[in-house]
Amino acid sequence: MLLIQVFSPYFFAGSMSVKKYFNEIFKGLAKGYTLELNIAEFMYNYAKKFGWETAKARASLIRNSRIAVLTLDENLTEKAAKFKLKYRNLLSLVDCYTAALAEVVKGTILTTDENLASIKEVKAVLFKV
Repeated sequence: MLLIQVFSPYFFAGSMSVKKYFNEIFKGLAKGYTLELNIAEFMYNYAKKFGWETAKARASLIRNSRIAVLTLDENLTEKAAKFKLKYRNLLSLVDCYTAALAEVVKGTILTTDENLASIKEVKAVLFKV
């Protein structure tokens, strides 16, 4: 199971280091997950660089792919709050939710965030920007 936190231009530029993981998802060899929160963060960052309409179009591609975009629930919120309590000076709340989801689905996080990749409770693959 792969949990995607990295949707930066890597995702759309076809960076080889990221591409192999997305190919596994798109071929049905692995399950891919992300959160609505990650989509919001992606749209914000992508729109800063490429404009709102382009960000919306890219988000639509993600939503219509094999990547499951999940919403929040009580269990995930409690786990995220525990991560935030432990890593309050290291992780953003969105990163805490990402870690919580990785724990729930027993997935590996694909990320460009060194802090998120450094925590020991979940597995992560760090992509250098």
